[in-house]
Amino acid sequence: MRFQGKEGVVRASATAVFLAASLTAACTMDASVGNDPEWLATLIRELESQPVANPPAFIARYDYRGQVVYYLPARCCDIPSNVYSAAGTIICHADGGFSGGGDERCSDFLTARKNETIIWRDPRGAA
Repeated sequence: MRFQGKEGVVRASATAVFLAASLTAACTMDASVGNDPEWLATLIRELESQPVANPPAFIARYDYRGQVVYYLPARCCDIPSNVYSAAGTIICHADGGFSGGGDERCSDFLTARKNETIIWRDPRGAA
């Protein structure tokens, strides 16, 4: 590309400004996990800041009752699992807890969920 005279300098400057703005916009877009929402990336960062669970934590995406949901299994003992809506709201605890059966708000989750996709698995392995 060849720029000549004042017009060339202006064109080169405009091109540089456009490139800088494009790169800035790309870098400031919401960080997400693939096509998944920002709240999920925040949850993953939070899990990575905690000690490694045994078994290691993972998050799976499913279709459940006509909607996309995200499942974070119970970590241990009496800690319940979380089933999140696509917006990041906990809609139920499918299993775990004191009874091992969750909160009974989605008692069919483990049998009715479909189309599993593992979104994230703790890369640190077992404790």
